[in-house]
Amino acid sequence: QAQLVESGGGLVQAGGSLRLSCSTSGTTFSTYSMGWFRQAPGPERKFVAAINLSGRRTFYADSVKGRFTISRDNLKDTVYLEMNNLKPDDTGLYYCAAGGAISSDENYYKEDYFRNWGQGTQVTVSS
Repeated sequence: QAQLVESGGGLVQAGGSLRLSCSTSGTTFSTYSMGWFRQAPGPERKFVAAINLSGRRTFYADSVKGRFTISRDNLKDTVYLEMNNLKPDDTGLYYCAAGGAISSDENYYKEDYFRNWGQGTQVTVSS
């Protein structure tokens, strides 16, 4: 089972940038689709971004399009989330998630298709 460890969170002012990293172990990284989800205060965890096995296809929530970039390095077994022009609404606990090959685009947005999760890294954006 994949082990995921997130890093790179912190406190930043609105308009600032952060880069999240998620390192993995215990798995063949290149066989996993990867995603980032955010949990603001409350029970709901929302989709942020996802990337397919090769890294050639990416998917984003409408709220982050043009500001966030997901990427992966299959040699380093790591997925990244570059976050620019951060807004207070981006505040939350960011989780990295790993799933198998996903055949349908719509399923990249669904947390049910990601089986393994990290512990999360906190991002706080002040206004």
